Amino acid sequence: MKRGKGETKSLWRRLNSLKNFPYFLIAPTVIIFVVFMVYPIVYSLILSFQEFKHGTYSFVGLKNYIVLFKDPIFYKALMNTFFYLIVQVPIMIGLALIIAVFVEEKHVKGKAFWRTSIFLPSITALVAYALVFKVLFNGDYGLINYVISALGGDKVQWFYSKWPARFSIIISITWRWTGYNMIILLAGLQAIPESVYESAAIDGAGFWKKLTYITVPMVKPILLFTTITSTIGTLQLFDEPYVLTQGGPDYATITIGQYLYNNGFVYMNFGYASAIGYVMVFIIGILSVLQFKIKDN
Repeated sequence: MKRGKGETKSLWRRLNSLKNFPYFLIAPTVIIFVVFMVYPIVYSLILSFQEFKHGTYSFVGLKNYIVLFKDPIFYKALMNTFFYLIVQVPIMIGLALIIAVFVEEKHVKGKAFWRTSIFLPSITALVAYALVFKVLFNGDYGLINYVISALGGDKVQWFYSKWPARFSIIISITWRWTGYNMIILLAGLQAIPESVYESAAIDGAGFWKKLTYITVPMVKPILLFTTITSTIGTLQLFDEPYVLTQGGPDYATITIGQYLYNNGFVYMNFGYASAIGYVMVFIIGILSVLQFKIKDN
């Protein structure tokens, strides 16, 4: 039997009057958060102190962490990850800022088109775009080597030489994420009053002076945000090395994220993988704090 509108409203008022009714409403969200976020975090921390032996997990204390800090492959993965971080993130953020400034210039036509075009790579599926770059950088028939050969150069074995493999990953990451950071910085640029630039122009300031003394200081919080998010993303880098190079040659491109995956889902060593994950969390936390300290100074 259907309820009347008045009866339904009356029921709703009675429910609203109950002291615990708001908690009843948020309970599904809290339960999902606890089950799929809090529980995995806590369990993986416990797992990092355990080892799978004889069909069951047993407590081994700090063994996984001790073995980790003696693992040469872990240090290779750490160095590769920091190489991507130090080289790629500044290039990407700087490029994103310059593109955002040019796109926001008054004389630029078709701003919506340029914003959309530059942003589109960031919404491309990770594996799909990585496969495209795998074809582009192919040593035998890739477009990049075709252009190099047409210009009189020698073909480069991008995925079978250490440094070319690293730079192919840097190029692919930069192509994908520059537009994402550009859109964020664009929002910051649009908040700067036009009168500030007009006053600077009257005083004879050119493009680079405006960029250095007005734009950068006024979007500093946005730059900090994009730098921190890019740092976290780079430290968690997995898709590009996994699809493009599989971490080779000779672990030259393997990252912490890929090494964690290999130990957890290839070697089924979940205790060791959890230890790698928490070392990664610690590194991300330290770098984030340092970046905030630099911002405050």
